[in-house]
Amino acid sequence: MKIGFIGCGNMGGALIRGIVSHKILPAENIIAADLNEKALKKVQDDTHICVTTSNLMVVAQAEIIVLSVKPQFYETVIKEIRDSVKESQCILTIAPKTIASVEELFTRPVKVVRAMPNTPALVGEGITGVTCNDLVSEEQMEEICHILSGCGKVERVTEHLMDVVVAVSGSSPAYVFLFIEAMADAAVLDGMPRAQAYQFAAQAVLGSAKMVLETGKHPGELKDMVCSPGGTTIAAVKVLEEQGLRGAVMDAMHACVEKARSL
Repeated sequence: MKIGFIGCGNMGGALIRGIVSHKILPAENIIAADLNEKALKKVQDDTHICVTTSNLMVVAQAEIIVLSVKPQFYETVIKEIRDSVKESQCILTIAPKTIASVEELFTRPVKVVRAMPNTPALVGEGITGVTCNDLVSEEQMEEICHILSGCGKVERVTEHLMDVVVAVSGSSPAYVFLFIEAMADAAVLDGMPRAQAYQFAAQAVLGSAKMVLETGKHPGELKDMVCSPGGTTIAAVKVLEEQGLRGAVMDAMHACVEKARSL
């Protein structure tokens, strides 16, 4: 199995590093193309994969072709490669583009797998939602899920939920980073050095997320465990509720879903 990446920026590079570091595929079975030669050299130095500036070379060598460019470049890239893509090859997209829109750009039936990873893939803690069209076999889908598992968890979903995946995982690291930054700013306001504030805030979020995943308890139950009667935590929670934290998060995610659906 040989996989090729068209684009090796943050997300493409993260997937490549995850695949290599977890020994999902050997480096010699991966080829990546990018017009940014600095990005190419960086990923090659890190992983020892094959690199090129030619998208067509990637298509010529790979069984799975990952389109890891930004959504606005999909039309240009697909027009360049579509006549060279064989029926047996799978197109793996990692942008908020529907399968139908990708098929339309190819102007003929092609095997399309749509995935939505997130940036924690950079540290092996990502989660990727994945779906495909009817031309992709179960064996091919399992192989692609295995490859994506090099960067974290993989969940298969129906396509109508992919825009929700964008909001709940693809874009959500930004919400979490904002929360961590706000907590750190508050700690700095009350006298803690900034570097230490980031450490405390980030570790608290990491540990809290791990508790949700490993205990199986409802987040509300875990929250109640921290809130002692008349204590400090419930005083803070009261302010967050008064300021509409839950509603703000839900409104933000809904806006994200609507934006994804419009792309």
